[in-house]
Amino acid sequence: MSRRRAHDTEDEGYDHRRNKRRRVSENQEIEDRLESLILRVGERSTSSVESNLEGLVSVLEADLGTFRLKILRILSDCAVRMPEKCTVYTTLVGLLNAKNYKFGGEFVDHMVKTFKESLKMCRWDAARYSLRFLADLVNCHVISATSLLQLLDTMIDVSNEDTVPQVRRDWFVFAVLSTLPWVGRDLYEKKESALESLLLRIEVYLNKRSKKHHNALRVWSSDAPHPQEEYLDCLWAQIRKLRQDNWAEKHIPRPYLTFDTILCEALQHNLPQIIPPPHNDAFVYPMPWVVYRMFDYTDCPDGPNLPGAHSIERFLIEEHLHHIIETYHHERKDCAAQLLSFPFKHKIPLEYCIVEVIFAELFHMPTPRYLDICYGSILIELCKLQPATLPQVLAQATEILFMRIDSMNTSCFDRFVNWFSYHLSNFKFTWSWDEWDSCLLLDGEHPRPKFIQEVLQKCLRLSYHQRITEMMPTTYGKLIPQVPVPNFKYASEEADVARPDAAHQWDSDGHTVDLARSSDTLSPPAVRFAQTTCLRLHCPPKCQHR
Repeated sequence: MSRRRAHDTEDEGYDHRRNKRRRVSENQEIEDRLESLILRVGERSTSSVESNLEGLVSVLEADLGTFRLKILRILSDCAVRMPEKCTVYTTLVGLLNAKNYKFGGEFVDHMVKTFKESLKMCRWDAARYSLRFLADLVNCHVISATSLLQLLDTMIDVSNEDTVPQVRRDWFVFAVLSTLPWVGRDLYEKKESALESLLLRIEVYLNKRSKKHHNALRVWSSDAPHPQEEYLDCLWAQIRKLRQDNWAEKHIPRPYLTFDTILCEALQHNLPQIIPPPHNDAFVYPMPWVVYRMFDYTDCPDGPNLPGAHSIERFLIEEHLHHIIETYHHERKDCAAQLLSFPFKHKIPLEYCIVEVIFAELFHMPTPRYLDICYGSILIELCKLQPATLPQVLAQATEILFMRIDSMNTSCFDRFVNWFSYHLSNFKFTWSWDEWDSCLLLDGEHPRPKFIQEVLQKCLRLSYHQRITEMMPTTYGKLIPQVPVPNFKYASEEADVARPDAAHQWDSDGHTVDLARSSDTLSPPAVRFAQTTCLRLHCPPKCQHR
């Protein structure tokens, strides 16, 4: 028989549970700390990105034994949800792979699994970002260039499938083309012939694909002064320009170049064979679009030059800005702040790029991704945060749109009216109307005077008639809406309606049993009204109007 007292046993059980809770709490704190460190790496701080990466690698290496699965999950989530920091996280994985080859293999398997699941679940953006991450791991000596080229060839094989929608084949080609800016230079140096073969297959497909959707998605019916290119054709022209420049671009940060002596000694992994899932009728693929262009380098006289329409930097900048809008569109203040804190903003005319991208979203055909007021509110916040430059750029964009409105798509015309009237209402309806006086000489149904007329009608709903009259020059009198007056039809002498003295009396059941006046003295509309009421209420036969 044990001589230990009962309360001693109970105290030991309590201590065990308390120690277990303490361990769980401590593990949770460590996991939260690791997640915070990984998420914030590469952000603006007093130290450089390279030093931050070195410190984080030391921390993660010490915790790999205990928190391996947690670290794998966080890194793979960052690869998909934070594509703008792709090269930062690939460098981190490369440094971890150089120190722990087993962990590098586990991470590659985890990313491959994420890529396959994204394709299967039709998460197309996540799949494209996963493919980009795997491609950038080639630059960090984590994945071999040969196995990546095999994966890209397999994706291009989809373009030869029959009896599948063209949007499916288009997406796989687009995913490969949008990945090449990150890894093109490395493939060019190591596997030039295989890369050229891949590009040739892409060119063959692009030359034979149908583009009958192009005209339906155009914002303007004219290509002057900026051609409206179909998105795959535009990206292909940008990739060809990049190839002419020997795959040298100036926008993607590449912190792994600093650690090249460490990374080049690491062992590489081979990607397994990845077969894209077959087409299913339930799959919904991204629809094609037309690349929107509003500005060129001549519109930005001061500051840095705007990248050319066929430069890969233009594609990378626009893609990043679209992603910021997609991430923060629910909160206009955060969205505007993130757009203005765009990296490399000192190397590009940022205000022009932002305005062009927002109007590209607003005029996206057949429908924009978000409500019109979403883009209008973001532009207002941008003007408040950057009052010295952005209102002038926005005014310049408005002038360009007005000058080209003759050939604008009708749907985009309506969105332009809605945005401009809403924007005026938030800035005291101030505008230099005198500069548009020439439109008064045109026919009233011409798009330019028609635009001003519809804008004033919208402004009237957001203000009052006297305010509209005061803000417009006298020369615009014929375009100002008429004074809104109430119309009470019962007060009109010509109105053929029941008179007040033709009132019904109702019994307790709600049926008409008597009238203040005989039905033969009522006007015909009053009689019809009484008959209709009886029929709807299922009046008994005793009712006078049955």
